[in-house]
Amino acid sequence: MGSTTYAVEDLLRTLAPQVLGVLTRRYGDFDTAEDAVQEAMLAAATQWPDEGTPDNPRGWLIQVASRRLVDTVRAEVARRNRETSTMLREVPAAAELSDAVDERDDTLTLFFLCCHPVLSPASAIALTLRAVGGLSTEEIARAFLLPESTMAQRISRAKKRLAAVDRPFASGESGYPEQWRARVGTVLQVLYLIFTEGHTSTGSELRRNDLSAEAIRLARALHRLLPEDSEVTGLLALLLLTDSRRAARSGAHGELIPLAEQDRGKWERATITEGIRLITATLPGGLSGPYQIQAAIAALHAQARRAEDTEWDRILLLYNRLERIASNPMVTLNRAVALAMVEGPQAGLDLAATLEAPLKGSHRLDAVRGHFHEMAGDYSAAITAYTAAAGRTTSTPERNYLILRAALLRKQH
Repeated sequence: MGSTTYAVEDLLRTLAPQVLGVLTRRYGDFDTAEDAVQEAMLAAATQWPDEGTPDNPRGWLIQVASRRLVDTVRAEVARRNRETSTMLREVPAAAELSDAVDERDDTLTLFFLCCHPVLSPASAIALTLRAVGGLSTEEIARAFLLPESTMAQRISRAKKRLAAVDRPFASGESGYPEQWRARVGTVLQVLYLIFTEGHTSTGSELRRNDLSAEAIRLARALHRLLPEDSEVTGLLALLLLTDSRRAARSGAHGELIPLAEQDRGKWERATITEGIRLITATLPGGLSGPYQIQAAIAALHAQARRAEDTEWDRILLLYNRLERIASNPMVTLNRAVALAMVEGPQAGLDLAATLEAPLKGSHRLDAVRGHFHEMAGDYSAAITAYTAAAGRTTSTPERNYLILRAALLRKQH
């Protein structure tokens, strides 16, 4: 596959949610719009590498997708032997499409619209990740620790539920409609999951910069809309502080480098400064939200010039607070790491033991246990845990790191 093809794929991945946002806002039928966008993307992937990318690729995709959508609706109307339909009255004629293309980026709007109140938060998140975030059903299932078939059914049910709602994606307004405020929490969770998948990919690469960059871009857009929302600010700060370590997270051959071993000179200080400035601005109102607290934890890591300078006692206090307001197994696992750094590996192992049921089958629990056993000098148990984690992770770089870690312990001990 040539470089031109890769460039086209990257461009299409970026434009897809924007085009889907335009069509859903304009026509109100998410399912049909999604199919039309997929057809337009396929046409572009076939034509652009040979014929060249058009001057306005976004406009090209909108026009082609709009025509495909119009054709689909007209075919359905003809099949049902109707002379007219509500939707067709709203669809501009194909000849008018060039004038109808606008340059507004509807990606953030589409995030809010996918988080419709008729959907449960879990369904809204899954649908948005699939349709807007560009994640595969398999990737979403991994993020939720669910079987792929279960996640496919959840997404399918969400689409059917929206299909029963009268024009669920038609806002007709620009800006930030007040009725969307209740959806902010779900949108933040979706952005965080997309960033997480990009920062620590579940596939063959350690990271997918396209996903993490898009999550940060949308978080910035949301922050411009809601600059006084401490959780929106907290999420943006968290993403920036985490992303600042990107260049130090992998070696020359793409191998994973854990936080404690990273060359902190490679951390992006300007990004760290921006993230710390953002989270500091929220402090007068107190640390009351989970993204605020996680950003504060990331800031403490960022401010430590050496791994041994990390203020683990303060990080542990923050994880204690986070667990009180947003308890989940991964928060507890992270608290176990901080606890081990403050009180010793046995304290971490004892807390990790309480997660056997909720994190059953997760490689992260075994990986953390391996770290604790290594800290305690129980190298046999550490090798066993690292090997088990390597067998469960879906990330190739993580698997390679865990296998190497176990091999080094065997050789040294």
